[in-house]
Amino acid sequence: MRAALTQMAVDKIVPTLRPVEHRDMRLKGLVLRVTPGGAKSWYCEFARGKRVWLGRADALGLNEARVSARAILAEAFQGIDPIEARKPKAAMPTYGSYIDGDYAAWAKSSQKAYGQNLNRLKTAFKHLLDKPLDTITALDVERWRAKQVERGLSNQTINRDISSIKASFNRAVDWGLLPVNPLAKVKKARVDDCLKVRYLNEAEEARLRAVIEAREERRRVERDSANHWRDERGYVLLPSLRSVVFTDHVKPLILLSINTGCRRGELFDLTWSNVDMERRILTVTGATAKSRRTRHIPLNREATSVLTNWRAQCEDLAGLVFVNDAGVRFDRVNFSWRRLLKDAGIADFRWHDMRHHFASRLAMGGVDLNTIRELLGHSDYTMTLRYAHLAPEFKLKAVEVLDIPREAKGENKVLALVR
Repeated sequence: MRAALTQMAVDKIVPTLRPVEHRDMRLKGLVLRVTPGGAKSWYCEFARGKRVWLGRADALGLNEARVSARAILAEAFQGIDPIEARKPKAAMPTYGSYIDGDYAAWAKSSQKAYGQNLNRLKTAFKHLLDKPLDTITALDVERWRAKQVERGLSNQTINRDISSIKASFNRAVDWGLLPVNPLAKVKKARVDDCLKVRYLNEAEEARLRAVIEAREERRRVERDSANHWRDERGYVLLPSLRSVVFTDHVKPLILLSINTGCRRGELFDLTWSNVDMERRILTVTGATAKSRRTRHIPLNREATSVLTNWRAQCEDLAGLVFVNDAGVRFDRVNFSWRRLLKDAGIADFRWHDMRHHFASRLAMGGVDLNTIRELLGHSDYTMTLRYAHLAPEFKLKAVEVLDIPREAKGENKVLALVR
């Protein structure tokens, strides 16, 4: 039933035996439904068979109903579904619950060092953990950056943290939790991308090798002394360390790091099935590589000798190349490594720097940067370019191009004088 509704007319409508709908002639889409029980309700019909309940007529007057209906019709005209827009939305998770929930589940299946990354996010951005995702803004991160600079944190560290939190918000956008990344416009600070890499000079490498050999001999002497003590008392003797090339894992791990450029974790995960002694190739699988890409590293003579001798004294040739005393994967070698550096008088040198040492020696030996990139497993040249300054002959050849026109001009002058 269509009529020019007024508030007085609405109040005087009498219920009938069947539900009756009264449509407003002044605003197409506004409907008053009256049930046999006398209940009067306002609806806004924005499409055929689609309507939104506005409220009861005894609580919502005609004018208020028209205002509400106009807003709904405007939404429909803009392409917004009024029904979907009015459905209750799930509560927005806080950044902390998001990191511990969906993001953690994704990271475990997609990131090798997911534990370290998650811990870093929760530590660096502790002040954001209780805030809902949709309330975190770029200004929050910029204020955090300013405080980190005041604390003296390096731009490299700050940039890594910014990249991590931006990546976490990118996932939230991909999963439909957020329409856009609110941190998309947060820029990383400019840093020197060609920082000087730390590698051992000849004297430092010689000292490191010397203290490694001294450690090996010291362990053999200690084992001899222990067996002498046990023999005098009738105890079972410990295996002699004089009959093996290596007294433990430390020396072979260090020599392999220097000669292959493998990361520490890659060596910890290395299995004998990925060591081809006949072809002299060590394979780092995508499952254990940081880049998730498999790469093959040729073994030089020293690396081949290390693996051959280590294999000869290993009992299990089907599992990991290096296992601890409990027979499981190593997770650190910090104590022995730091003591060796102290004995060798080497400062500011990390285990990971042996990877730089490997690449630096290749660059100084004239190996092209693309080969170095492939051996290190870099996905692009960005990281490999840090070694470019160690191969000055390539840049020398480049600037020698400038001398060619001058030499040609000189020859022309000589020819002119001869003529």
